[in-house]
Amino acid sequence: MSREDVRDRPDEPNRLRSDTDSDNSSHRGPNPPARSDGGTESGSWRARWAVARRELGSLRSEKTIILALAIQLFIAAFSSFLVVGLVSLYDPGAVNNYQTAVAVTGEDADTLLAVANERDGITAEHYGDRGAAYESFEAGGVSAVLDAHRNDDGRLSVRVTAPEEGIRTTLLVVQLRDTLEHVERVERERNAEAGRLERAPLPVPAEVGASPYVGFTYTVLLPLLCFLPVFISGSIVVDSLIEERQRGTLELLRVAPLSLADVVDAKLLTMAALAPVQAIAWFLLLTINGTSIAVPAALVVLVATLALLVVTVGVAVALVAPDRRQAQLVYSVATVGALVVSTVLPEHPANTVAKFAIGNPTRTTWGLLATYCLLAVGAFLAVRWSIGRLDPDSL
Repeated sequence: MSREDVRDRPDEPNRLRSDTDSDNSSHRGPNPPARSDGGTESGSWRARWAVARRELGSLRSEKTIILALAIQLFIAAFSSFLVVGLVSLYDPGAVNNYQTAVAVTGEDADTLLAVANERDGITAEHYGDRGAAYESFEAGGVSAVLDAHRNDDGRLSVRVTAPEEGIRTTLLVVQLRDTLEHVERVERERNAEAGRLERAPLPVPAEVGASPYVGFTYTVLLPLLCFLPVFISGSIVVDSLIEERQRGTLELLRVAPLSLADVVDAKLLTMAALAPVQAIAWFLLLTINGTSIAVPAALVVLVATLALLVVTVGVAVALVAPDRRQAQLVYSVATVGALVVSTVLPEHPANTVAKFAIGNPTRTTWGLLATYCLLAVGAFLAVRWSIGRLDPDSL
């Protein structure tokens, strides 16, 4: 071909380059169809699963996470044994044959003695001499000294002397607080009968003989096993994304066929799924130990929903925070803030767990579950949309 022919046909170089590109493409093999978000369709799910497996495998090197899982496993596996010991802190009077000897002294100790000796777990002994009462306390003969006397206005005042801080003091304080509350109730009733009160006190319902073990199990132990996996999953995803950014491995993960959104999805959904899986395992262990759960499916949905919401928040924090320390600080503050906000809800999440567990959910309980689901899905879609508009090179 002559030089003049090339000048006369200006589109020839473009055609030649196009032919050359086609030849090189045939040697490289066909490229997967490109997607609008920068990833590819071919093999994307396998690549996501590879990221998920990598994420789960990395948990074995996290000693803190393994320890937390081991603690939860121990609590769930030995719940029957632990409840007996923990209830002694929650309600010391529930422990059979547990008695605490206290000395009662003072000018007006009759009411205090009468009420104390009626309470389970308390044995009150009257000391006419205050010095002898305190000597017995120092010698270990009694666990506490209660000095009762009347003020000038006729009010009963009780001064309590107890040991220094410790487990024994914790049990003692709970018992004495319960005793003094009953003394206060008796005093109010007497003042009302004598006409010394402007308004009559409200009648107090009679005590019920419910087992404290049931209350502790469903209002403390079970919510603990449901919420701990949620918060741990959020903490894991924060650390994971921050480490990927700092080490530069996030750029490697974005090599085809995955986009940044795909990588984040794989990590987010893996950690969010970890919490309900743990919850199912804990529920099975509780059932084996004799703790029945009436609506386990609803509890699993609740845990999965809260996990998705918390992990999504963790992802948002990890993509914005400059380093791991600040990311964990922001995540912790957000978690504590969520717990504070939950106190103003019509029903606390712990009560929601308890109601599903005992099979007594109300319309409010189901409504809150639906609200949590909407919040979780909305947060996920919002973060997903934000990632689609985020410049990966800015991370």
